[in-house]
Amino acid sequence: MTTPPEFDYIIVGAGSAGCVLAHRLSEDRDVTVLLLEAGPRDWHPFIHMPAGLAKLVNKKGVNWDYTTEPVPALDGRRFWWPRGKVLGGSSSINAMCYIRGVPADYDEWAALGAEGWNWDGVLPYFRRAEGNQRGADALHGGDGPLKVSDLRYVNELSKVFIDAAAQAGFARNPDFNGPVQQGFGLYQVTQANGARCSTAVGYLDPVKSRTNLTVHTHALARRVVFEGQRASGVDYLQYGRPLLARARREVLLCGGAINSPQLLMLSGIGAADALRGHGIEARVDLPGVGANLQDHLDVCTLQHATRRVTYDRLSDARVAFDYFLRGHSGPGTSNIAEAGGFVRSALAPDARADVQFHFVPAMLDDHGRHRIPGDGYTLHACFLRPHSRGRIELASADPSAKVRITPNYLGDVQGLDAAMMLECAKFSRELFAQKAFDPYRGAPIFPARSNASDQELMAFIRAKAETVYHPVGTCRMGANDDADAVLDPCLRVRGVEGLRVVDAAAMPKLIGGNTNAPTIMIAERAADLIRGKATQPQTSAHVREFVAA
Repeated sequence: MTTPPEFDYIIVGAGSAGCVLAHRLSEDRDVTVLLLEAGPRDWHPFIHMPAGLAKLVNKKGVNWDYTTEPVPALDGRRFWWPRGKVLGGSSSINAMCYIRGVPADYDEWAALGAEGWNWDGVLPYFRRAEGNQRGADALHGGDGPLKVSDLRYVNELSKVFIDAAAQAGFARNPDFNGPVQQGFGLYQVTQANGARCSTAVGYLDPVKSRTNLTVHTHALARRVVFEGQRASGVDYLQYGRPLLARARREVLLCGGAINSPQLLMLSGIGAADALRGHGIEARVDLPGVGANLQDHLDVCTLQHATRRVTYDRLSDARVAFDYFLRGHSGPGTSNIAEAGGFVRSALAPDARADVQFHFVPAMLDDHGRHRIPGDGYTLHACFLRPHSRGRIELASADPSAKVRITPNYLGDVQGLDAAMMLECAKFSRELFAQKAFDPYRGAPIFPARSNASDQELMAFIRAKAETVYHPVGTCRMGANDDADAVLDPCLRVRGVEGLRVVDAAAMPKLIGGNTNAPTIMIAERAADLIRGKATQPQTSAHVREFVAA
């Protein structure tokens, strides 16, 4: 019988967090690291040409292609949830907007029991990750692996949108990650020299020749293997062949808010009764696994354009020619969602922005899967601080079966989320009504009337709202006395040893903005926690208290 290979660390998931951990942990030449990725290598040109993200929508080979359960509050619709299934994970298929949230977001994490994750605790890791084109300062890093740049190409309508926001009375903001988040401007993007800088590009590519780092693609983890209550390895399939790898130190789950709780449950960690219902022996009764699911719900307002200046009818051949043969120039360098903004509504309970916008100089319906003839423009608006909570559950004990995703959008009993989505739609209508758009404004598309009533706007929201791709929280960290927390503040899974979750699933609460940069920060700080280089909150008897009877 072949002896399973041994590594000090096994990382499951080579996405936004996994590539960071692989880079940082393999810096120590005395340790060995195995990185497992269920998807392929990031070879496709559309991954690296920023505007190629529009073509990745229907690229099944790099996408987990999830569909939720029906959402009662949104006309019983099932929602499409694309997640990256490729080296770099969702950082290889996202819109590259670099946003961190605001200090109060992280101070709130700490107040919720995530000791050490306040703003002062996380800012050094944001700065360590960031290689900003504008250089380093008190809030930004200048030489980190994750390259952050100003857009090389900006559509004229994106500038019109910022002008419209100013006409509506909102401030201009050149840096959403600066001293003030609120206002409107162009997004900085995770790009280097006009090309996407995913974590696979920024963190993994520079170190892939390290002899102590092994990367296996097309490797689907089936379960974490235990010796007693200690994680000792990972059972996985590679190209259909069952394999086992042993971990001398730790197993680190970096599958994201969907796949990490799935693998915990497949490994016997979760709500015991539900696990037994699938024929899985409950190792640790931890009902919080898969719970606390949060996501930013988003509604798109679409308008026809009277001028042919949008991206709707660009020649693919011309875009590719300029990009690949003219030194990464032209619209191919665009992230499509070029401009945006942050606004504090009248319903906000504190000083933080509670609405975010992404402007697209093209018509974007159903994630770009439904093409509308002609030319137009789109404004995404999402409520940043939802009260509704959903859940991830196993549909089967088969590791290849997709989980059951219940997002529970607009499910809060007070109706606050629905009220805020109405605010989002009204803000969008106000911005599109400004004089800056007069030379371009054609007929409204969604909603169909520019003077729609509140009742009509809510019907529009229920029919058209979609995810803006920010699921978090399904293995949340919390204080030692928080029975619903899955992880301690060091990201260790409660009730076992040698097992952590390092990804967006660990977030106690959604931050005010895009979640990719915060996920990368989590992995940066986790690397120091694992190596004993960060302040580690004390955990007492975290194994004994949570072992299932």
